[in-house]
Amino acid sequence: MSAGRARARSVQAAVARGRRVYLRLAARGDRRDWCALRDSSLEHNRPWEPALAGEPTSDERFDRLLRTQRTQDARRYLLCRRSDEAILGMINFGQIARGAFQNAFLGYWIGAEHVRRGYMTEGVRIALRHAFVDLKLHRIEANVKPDNAASLALARKVGFREEGFSPRYLQIAGAWADHVRFAMTIEDWKALRRRPK
Repeated sequence: MSAGRARARSVQAAVARGRRVYLRLAARGDRRDWCALRDSSLEHNRPWEPALAGEPTSDERFDRLLRTQRTQDARRYLLCRRSDEAILGMINFGQIARGAFQNAFLGYWIGAEHVRRGYMTEGVRIALRHAFVDLKLHRIEANVKPDNAASLALARKVGFREEGFSPRYLQIAGAWADHVRFAMTIEDWKALRRRPK
């Protein structure tokens, strides 16, 4: 592997850095590791993820990631561990709206072997900083199935405000699923940063 390719997959290429994790764009050389993580975590993530048309393979999903990770209406980042640069999961901002709205929807998934270690909590925190400071967004929305206890706890822990309940909001595993709706504005985020730790 050339030094340039290695750097593209290292913390040096990060768009956001935390103490233990960082976010970066995917590179072609990530295919094997990304697909292995997706494949080993399918059953863990299936109850929470919207299905894509045609049930694409992990290889097809990775091709889509490379095409769509940095567009006008989306940013899709690999969540990586600083200590060994391992891919842990993904954090996405979708349906980015500009103009008077300046809004995006937050999505994420983590590999089954990395759950309950605080990686995603730290990842979402640095992603929010990136969204508000670098992407200049005003509002981030997150929608969580009511039975997804881990994601409900994460949304509350990082400071999202619960805004409501959306019946039959999103199709998951072939059924229209209810979701709890959360949001955070840049004003909320700045207030959280001013709180004593």
